[in-house]
Amino acid sequence: MKGLYSHFCERMANLHPTGDLWVAFSGGLDSTVLLALSARLAREQGRALTALHVHHGLQAAADAWPAHCAAVASALGVPCRTLYVQVALGPRISLEAAAREARYRALAAELAPGDALLTGHHKDDQAETLLLALKRGAGVAGLAAMPASRPLGAGVQLRPLLDCSRTQLEAHAREAGLSWVEDPSNADNRFDRNFLRNEILPRLQAQWPSFMDTLSRSAELCAEQKALAEELAEDDLAGLAGTDGGLAVAALARLSPARRNNALRHWLQRRGIHCSRAQLAAVWQELALARPDASPRLLLGSKEIRRYQGALYLPEPGPAPIPLPALQAGTWLDCGAGRIRLEWVETGAELAAGLDPARLCLDFGVPGLRARPRGRAGSRPLKKLWQEYAIPPWQRERIPLLLDGDRLVAAAGLFICQEYASPPHQPGWRLRWQPEDGQNH
Repeated sequence: MKGLYSHFCERMANLHPTGDLWVAFSGGLDSTVLLALSARLAREQGRALTALHVHHGLQAAADAWPAHCAAVASALGVPCRTLYVQVALGPRISLEAAAREARYRALAAELAPGDALLTGHHKDDQAETLLLALKRGAGVAGLAAMPASRPLGAGVQLRPLLDCSRTQLEAHAREAGLSWVEDPSNADNRFDRNFLRNEILPRLQAQWPSFMDTLSRSAELCAEQKALAEELAEDDLAGLAGTDGGLAVAALARLSPARRNNALRHWLQRRGIHCSRAQLAAVWQELALARPDASPRLLLGSKEIRRYQGALYLPEPGPAPIPLPALQAGTWLDCGAGRIRLEWVETGAELAAGLDPARLCLDFGVPGLRARPRGRAGSRPLKKLWQEYAIPPWQRERIPLLLDGDRLVAAAGLFICQEYASPPHQPGWRLRWQPEDGQNH
């Protein structure tokens, strides 16, 4: 390979960062080499560069690292800041994963739009990530391992050393006279990545010297397949997703099983749900294929997937609705699910002029109500009207009900009851409703 700095500059040119540069600086070999290369590039290009050291507070040895990192960065002419994080453990979350989550959350918060966070991941890290994905039984998304670039916070994360080996980085560090710290926890083979790094990969490389290159090539091929699968999913979803955010089950069923799973998985991932193969099968079998008159639901993590009238939905929880025991005419009132206003108009009224605002209240989810929407013959239970107006069950409890005592006056944004309706072109009252989406009704 050509000189490491020349290679680094080529990679950075291809990754094309536009804003300020930040380096995730642990003080170890990889990030020390990365910081030295980045400092030289920043000087030559007149770029702003800052080193960020994350202190997890997980081991006593780490208490000395912020001072070391500050000294190394200062010698390179780079400002260095330490970010202190709390690592929150939870059920079925490893210490490695929890620390990584806390670290990236803190680093992402530092990035402005256009900024780039550089991390020192290299070819050996890529091989470890691919083998860990195989251990989990991952598909092409997991086997694609780590991309050279990905969105992070308001900016991007770049891995410009991804096709360099650790041996190359160490040779460069020794030649440049760089100093770095060794994390004692790297010798603990109870951690999966350490076990691979210390026990498995050296034996594989001894048997097959080009093994790292082969794994890296496999990851690149999987990344291409992942990109193709995402493009196909986007094309399919363009014809499957409705304007209300639902995903049509009948249209999904016309796809081949593999293509259907690809589209469904992509639809879920865009909404923050990364499910297993078994969970994806449950979405199809228990939701999509449930009997037509059912309203099934499935909980995946903290997200609930539901089916209604032949489509799958991912309802987003909103603020709790707030009943209003009294209304003040002419004033926007917050009712949790949105804002409502009863106002007097000289023409085009919806509610009759004789309506007394002092008698009105606002409530949600009132059982047993009946209503006769304006222009309809006869009254019907509100439950039946929700079905006729195609209101999904999870939205019904959030529709404001304007009441005169125990009688329904209006369902905000949907209908006015006939007995309270104003004659055409007459003065009277208008009910304005502004739900959480900000649209006026």
